[in-house]
Parts: sequence; structure tokens; C-alpha cells
Amino acid sequence: MAANEDQEMELEALRSIYEGDLCFRELSPVSFQYRIGESGDPKAFLIEVSWPETYPQTAPVISMDAFFNNTISSAIKQSILDKLMVEVEANLGTAMTYTLFEYAKDNKELFMENQPVNTVTSVSNSIAIGTPDVPASKKKDKKEQLSKTQKRKLADKTDNKGELPRGWNWVDVIKHVSIFKLSFLNVKKICKK
Repeated sequence: MAANEDQEMELEALRSIYEGDLCFRELSPVSFQYRIGESGDPKAFLIEVSWPETYPQTAPVISMDAFFNNTISSAIKQSILDKLMVEVEANLGTAMTYTLFEYAKDNKELFMENQPVNTVTSVSNSIAIGTPDVPASKKKDKKEQLSKTQKRKLADKTDNKGELPRGWNWVDVIKHVSIFKLSFLNVKKICKK
């Protein structure tokens, strides 16, 4: 088989395997990204695999230069790439993109064991740095302010417990029945003619 036929078959297989997987992203028909780990995981990383024209007879280009990987040290990135290249050499001549992604998923903890866990402060914490800290117990939630007329109208609608009286939104049954009866009689007269 020609390299292009192998690539087409692998592309079709990747699309069917990773259909609906939010970690997988097809950048182009010859370039793919896969996120190893959950999105909130501090030890998650992103692998990008690109196929040269002669792939799978030649090695794919593996990159970890995505912005997602900015928190990972360059030594860890290089270590992961070296381990993935060993896997590439073992699978040279066969479709290996799926194998590389699965190998990275299976060995994520091993790859990231020396990566320090960085705790990222949220934007709200960085904004609050300039203001004095007030304990949560001392903060009071503001209640909705009503005008005197709004309060009077609310008091007129409700009973002494603050609840609306039973049937406050009922339809006037007598009026409704009388309108229905008149329309029924009109229809009956038309039918007799």
C-alpha cells in the first residue's frame, strides 16, 4: 500500500475511535492533538502529532509546544518526547498515532512524576489583593429595596404570613362559562340553518 492509502485508513480509524472524545482534536487531515488528563488536572498535557508525506514509513513529528503545556518544565517535556520517540522507533512502518496517544495516557503518572504541582490563584484573588480582607461573616448581603408603594401593593396582595391568598390567579369561572355558552349557542343556531 502507498503511504497516502495508509494515512487515509489511519485517519478514518482515528475519526471513528475518537468520535465524541473531547480530548482529541483533528487540526488537519495530517495533524492531531490529544489532551492527556482532565482539563482541570495540573499534570495534564497536550501532545500534537503531525504526519510527514512518507508516514508511516518515517516517524511522525511529535510536539509539545502548545500553549496548554506552558506550565510544564522543558526538562519534563523533553523526557516525554524522548519516551514517545522510543515508542515511535518500535512501531515504525505501522499506523502508530493511536498507539502513541494510548501509551501517553497509560504512562501519564510516570511522565509527570517530577513535575511540581503549581497552584494557580484565581482572578478574583488577584483582584482582592488591593482591598482589605473582610471575613465572610462580617459581610452582609443587601436585600432588595422596595419603595413605599411597592410595599403597600405587596401587603395588599398577601395575607399576614406574606403568602398570596388562595385562588389569586384563578380565571373568573362565571365569565368564562358565559362566554363559552354564548359561543356554543351561536354555533348551534348556525348549524340549524
